[in-house]
Amino acid sequence: MADLEYTVEDGIGTILLNRPHMKNAFTFEMIDQWAEALHSARTDPDVRVVVVTGAGDAFCSGVDLDEFNAKITQPYDLKSLLHERIHRVAYALEDLDKPMIAAVNGTAVGAGMDMALMCDIRLVAASATWSEGYIRVGLVPGDGGCYYLPRLVGMAKALELLWTGDFLDAEEAARIGIADHIYPDAEFRAASTEFARRIAAQPPINVRMIKRAAYQSARADVRTALDLISSHMGVVFSTRDSAEAMTAFRERRPPVFQGR
Repeated sequence: MADLEYTVEDGIGTILLNRPHMKNAFTFEMIDQWAEALHSARTDPDVRVVVVTGAGDAFCSGVDLDEFNAKITQPYDLKSLLHERIHRVAYALEDLDKPMIAAVNGTAVGAGMDMALMCDIRLVAASATWSEGYIRVGLVPGDGGCYYLPRLVGMAKALELLWTGDFLDAEEAARIGIADHIYPDAEFRAASTEFARRIAAQPPINVRMIKRAAYQSARADVRTALDLISSHMGVVFSTRDSAEAMTAFRERRPPVFQGR
């Protein structure tokens, strides 16, 4: 079994972190494969939604510290490892205009938590726990925690979590805006897959344009955002999928979308 497996089924591209004996701590080879899977998903018409999850009882415990420490002999080594290897996942996600879901089935610590934070939606098992954790091992957040976390929970709460390394349970993660849905452990796999299927069943052009517009609008003034969405509306209205959605709505039947 590979340490990272990427499969596509029913419109869902699934990235499985598969080192359960190591709580899915990732190696640099896994990071390369992770980024490659995201690049593949971006242009694959068979992929409408991407899900990342972990095998066993953990989502991801961050980087494999033994491999991490073995590669560092001077400060630039660390800078290079982050910029040229680990950050490739964040860069690939920045380019991905398809929905990205983190299905957090267990512990998400350090860079593992950051990898979940950079996704669009986080689905969480009831037993899942979260911690930024870097400060506990004498480090600072190296994989976007200082960027993503304040945008989800506000600056004060983010700094508290980053400074203390405290663990959150699923209920607290939902309360402060990190977790979007909580499912009982026994139902988690089926429920998270069903959630992904619901989004994969939507017209794919519309879904991608909504994601682009939402993120771009967060960085723009209202006039720019409204001008952008008016252009998106014109493009979407001209697609076959838009006509199919209208027709299916009137005929009270499920639509069949082709991505055109």
